Amino acid sequence: MASFNNTLSLKVGTAGGTLLSIVPNITSVDVLRTIILAIIGAIVSFFVTLLLKCLTKSKEK
Repeated sequence: MASFNNTLSLKVGTAGGTLLSIVPNITSVDVLRTIILAIIGAIVSFFVTLLLKCLTKSKEK
């Protein structure tokens, strides 16, 4: 059981250290860029789905 706790502690410590080293490097510009790209990706995905539905319906007739 002690080795499990040591392994868990090592994993949590590594993950926490990685997170704490990444967080200060994230700027508001990066967050805004990510939000904009996510919105664009969702819109493109929606319209591609509509296009594919139209194309498959016309072939079924």
